This record gives sequence, C-alpha cells and structure tokens, in this order.
Amino acid sequence: MKAILSGNEAIARGAYEAGIKVGVGYPGTPSTEILENFIKYDDVVTEWSVNEKVAMEVGLGSALAGKRTLVTMKHVGLNVAADPLFTASYIGSNAGMVIVVADDPDLHSSQNEQDSRHYARAAKVPMVEPSDSQEAKEFVRYACELSEGFDTPIFFRSVTRISHSKTIVSLEKKLDYKHDKGFEKENIKKHVMIPGFARQRHFIVEDRMKSLEEFSNRIEINRIEKGNGKIAVITSGLCYNYVKEVLPEADIFKLGMIYPLPMKKLIDFCKGYDKVYVVEELDPFIEDQLKAKGVSNVVGKDIMPITGEYSPELIYTAITGKKFNSEINVEIKPFPRPPMLCPGCPHAQTFNAMRKLGLTVSGDIGCYTLGTLPPYSAMHACVDMGASIPFAQGLEIAQGSEFKHDVVAVIGDSTFAHSGITGLINAAYNKRRILVIVLDNSTTAMTGMQPNPFNGSTITGEETVVIDYQKLAEAIGIKKDNFRTVTAYKEEVISETIQELLAKKELCLMVVTGPCLIYKRKKEKV
Repeated sequence: MKAILSGNEAIARGAYEAGIKVGVGYPGTPSTEILENFIKYDDVVTEWSVNEKVAMEVGLGSALAGKRTLVTMKHVGLNVAADPLFTASYIGSNAGMVIVVADDPDLHSSQNEQDSRHYARAAKVPMVEPSDSQEAKEFVRYACELSEGFDTPIFFRSVTRISHSKTIVSLEKKLDYKHDKGFEKENIKKHVMIPGFARQRHFIVEDRMKSLEEFSNRIEINRIEKGNGKIAVITSGLCYNYVKEVLPEADIFKLGMIYPLPMKKLIDFCKGYDKVYVVEELDPFIEDQLKAKGVSNVVGKDIMPITGEYSPELIYTAITGKKFNSEINVEIKPFPRPPMLCPGCPHAQTFNAMRKLGLTVSGDIGCYTLGTLPPYSAMHACVDMGASIPFAQGLEIAQGSEFKHDVVAVIGDSTFAHSGITGLINAAYNKRRILVIVLDNSTTAMTGMQPNPFNGSTITGEETVVIDYQKLAEAIGIKKDNFRTVTAYKEEVISETIQELLAKKELCLMVVTGPCLIYKRKKEKV
C-alpha cells in the first residue's frame, strides 16, 4: 500500500512501524506535526512535555526501561535539551532512542540558522538524515536498530523542506517488536553519572564512535551512485534531490548516516577525481572533516553559500558556472504579505498600551513576538524561549540607581511554562523590580494550537490540572497585591493596571487573558 506523506507524517508512520511505543517532545516548527500524527496510531503513549530538556529526560527513562522511544524538537529546542543529551551519550540506551531534530535553513520560523549536525559530533551521538518521505519512514526503524546495536541514543535530522514536503511512501505492517530487558536498577555504573562512573563511560563512548565509523563504511544508506565520471559530488539529505535533478549524470556519494562519516570510503571516493563538490546546506560540516583528513580536492563553501536554503538553480550555477534553464518559467510575483498578528488577536491591546506608555519591553518567542513590528512597534529585545524575564532583570541591574521602573517582560503562557517560571523565581529571589506580563491565549498558537500546562488539556484532549498563576506567584514570594489578572480586550484597563503595578517599584506579575481566535473557533467546531 502506498500513500503521499509529508516528511513529518512519514517519521510518525516509521515510528509506528518500528514498534516505537513512546513519543515525547515540545512543539516547534518544523517538527510539530510528528507527534500530532504519531498520536493517531494505536497502542502508543504520546505527550507534549513542558520543554525539550524534560522531553529528552522522559525519553531516556523510557528507552532505558525497554520501550522504543521517539523524542522530537526543532533545532533551537536542542539547545534546551543539550544538558541531558551529553550525559545520555555516556549512559547509552536499552531500547531504541531516536531523537528527531528539525533544522530550519532560511529561518522560516526561527531565530537562528543553527546546524544541528555539530551536536552529533560534540555529544558523540550518531546521526542519520533522510532525503525524502520514504527514507524518513525507513530511517526511523534503521535508527532504532543502530541505537540498540551500539547502545546509544541516535539523532534523526530533518530540515523544513523534508518535514513539510510530500512524496510517495510505501506503507508496511507494524513490527512485532518486543524487548526483554526492563530497567536494570542494579546497573548503577551505567546509569548514575557521578565522576568516577562517568570517567569509565567516556572510554566506552570513544570506542563506540570508532566502531560506528567502521560500520558507516559498509552500510547501505551510505552509497555511491555512478554517472559518467565528469562531475563528482558528496551530498546528503534534501540537497541530494537537487543534485540528482540538475546533475543527473554526476557521480554521487549519497550519505544517509552523516555522523560519524564513512571516512575511509569517502577518501577513496575522492581519490578518483581532480575535484569533488560537497553540497550541504548551512555549515561546511562534511567539507571541514574531509579537509582535516588531508583531502585537498574537495570544494564546497568556496562557491556555495553558508547561509539560507539551497535550490537546484543555485547548485547548478555554482558547479557548472552556467545559468540553469528551467522548463518552468513562473512570471507571477506574489503580493508581499509581511508577518502580522491576526485581526482581533487578544495580544493587540496590550501592545498598543505598552507603546503608548513608552515602556522598554523585553519580549519572548511566540505569536506575540510580532508585537515588535508596525503597527505596534512595542518590543525591543527577543533572544530565546524564556529569556524575556531574565533579560529584563539584566536591564534593571545595568541601570542601577538610574532605573526608571519602565521595564516590562512579556511572555506567552506556553513559553512561561517552558522556561519562564525559573526566570520569575530568579527575579523574586534577587528582589528585582520589574513587571512581568503573561499573555495567556489558552493555547500554543504559533505552532498550531497545541495544549500547555495552563489550559487544562493534554495532547490527547484529556482533562488535566491547570496551573494557578496567583498561587504560583504567592509560592515564590510575590506579594498578593502585586498580582493582577485582566481581560485582553480592554486597553484602558490594561494600561491603568500596568501603570499601577510599575508604580509599586517591586516585582509584579500581570496575566492578560483572552483566547486565540483561531483556537476558539476550532473548539467551537468540535
């Protein structure tokens, strides 16, 4: 049976067919739809974690207890999960632990163009990368087998175009996977990373990487496709499709496992040509490793950019020096549509109020980041998930006695649960004097209306606890009179409340509530 699936749908299908029982992650474009599709299959447990660090830790526990596990996140989420990742490499895995990280070249919905392949090398964790939806499905099972065979978590790298493009996929039956071993609580030297045990495990990790490199030289997903011998290319992932399209007669070394690289096989391949082109988006990850091994005839970033997405035309022109003549000539120029808050968005009144008050606003990641653009122009800094509150504290500290008590940190409900609460605790502990505003629209709107710990629903729609903002504020030491909840639709009330709380010259928490209109309509249709 065949189906047309996006890369994310194919990853979910591959996880199901591979016998993966547990899927955890945090929503983030372009990875979000993986778990949203995985949950549709029978006999699986799927959860949105409060952040990627927690997802990585839940996933490790599940894998060590004998259940094949999928952990999903986008590239910047991997930064959040880095702490447990590096130690998970030392601990290893019992059942397969597949960590899907979706990179976002050209920043379609991200704050940077991070290349996650570097994490594989730094954490000493193998990484595979598919080129289409069929491989996306197949590589999940392959990754599970590698994870178990080498006692290691394993990365599965996607990019936006793989995650969201659709190709034909052959569907297969679910694997009847059974794992005999559960969690071995007596194996503390493997599971408890105190320095004495971790020191021993590091040697095991290094030996594992040597074995994996040897293995990578003989696996079928790293293959050579012979052409006419005039042009030689090393590539992987999405770029493989572009190379095949514009250079169909090239000799191609197609990498499916991109770390560790099959170095012996690659070096032998390069010996047969005067020049070998390395085609890879973002950093020269493959190119640099080859040059470090003394391979001097590889060419990559000298002629191809280190930023943005590649295209067939870009690759063809860079390698041949000729203009690519496509049979498809599209003359239509789409009308520009700059990003903006939806009409009637509950965040609008708050941004209008802050702009009119002339406040210094430290923002965060979410739909409301668009408050920095006209017509609101009311956000002056945005770094990463949860940074709004600590960043505002830094502004206060730097201004010292000249502090004007006009600094406001703005954060969404999902982001507040993800990594904002710790910043608020830090502000209370260090007696900071800022105003924190949580924009609660009852959902994780930016990534597709996923639930979060403040709206009382799990990924399955099951009713669950709702965190009480006021009790949380009181628990960390914010005075009762320094907490306010206001409706999102009355700008005058919002403005008055902001001024009242700033005048206190103490740490204050204000929650602005109003459901996302799209989310509200979706709920009404159910």
